[in-house]
This record gives sequence, structure tokens and C-alpha cells, in this order.
Amino acid sequence: MTEVYGELWGYVDLPWHIVCITTNGSVNSRGQCVMGRGCALEAKTRYPTLAKELGDKIKRNGNVVQSLITGDIEIIAFPVKHKWSDQANLKLIEKSAARLKEIAIDHHDLNFVLPRPGCGAGRLLWMEVKPIVETLPDNVMVITR
Repeated sequence: MTEVYGELWGYVDLPWHIVCITTNGSVNSRGQCVMGRGCALEAKTRYPTLAKELGDKIKRNGNVVQSLITGDIEIIAFPVKHKWSDQANLKLIEKSAARLKEIAIDHHDLNFVLPRPGCGAGRLLWMEVKPIVETLPDNVMVITR
């Protein structure tokens, strides 16, 4: 894991970079993932079809790390909560980090950009989460601002 400073969306148009957004497993009555805060809300605002695409994938695959394609942009959903109203869950972050690690190793030619998972609306402290994400390979960049 490499710590970087900057804005998550500053990486979205860079070649060989994939933005990861922190998400939850809640799907509303319209079949959309609840994306009401933080980088998930920013992603939903930038890419209006994303909430429905993620909602469909959560219903099909569960609340797991998964790739979302919107136009020509790939975004990876990185679950940190089971329900949108919950505090972020360290066990779920561990599971998500393990899957992202596999993806990053398989795609060592790409860089993956991730905000501090669970540390905003998830209400966790960075010192609780950092030991989990420190195990990620160097092509995973965590924005620490």
C-alpha cells in the first residue's frame, strides 16, 4: 500500500488508474444501492447509472468487492458496511481488502486508488483501519489527504 495525498476523483481520468469507492450492501426499493454519503455519493452524482448497476450486482453477487463499468470508466466497489446506517465493519473491510489484494496482484500493471476505508461516514479511526490496508500491494494507493 502506498499512501498518497490528493483528491480521489483526480485519478479517475489518469491512464492505468482505477478508482475504488467505499460502499455498503443496502439496496432500496428502486433496486439502487444506497449511496448517500462520502465518495459513494460523489460517484452516484458523477455517474447516475452507478447506483442501479451496483444494486443489481449486490442482489446477484452479495456485498462484495466488484467492478462497475460506467461509460468507459471502471470503478471498484469496496464494501465497508453491511447497511448504509451502520458503522463501518472491520471484518468486512478485511474481507474487501483481501479481495482487492488479489485483484491488484493479478493486475500489477494498474494502480488502484482507495480513500481511507471506513474512516469518513463509516466512523472508524484511521489507526484502526491502517493495519488492515497496509497489507495491500504497492499498486494500491490510499488517499490520506
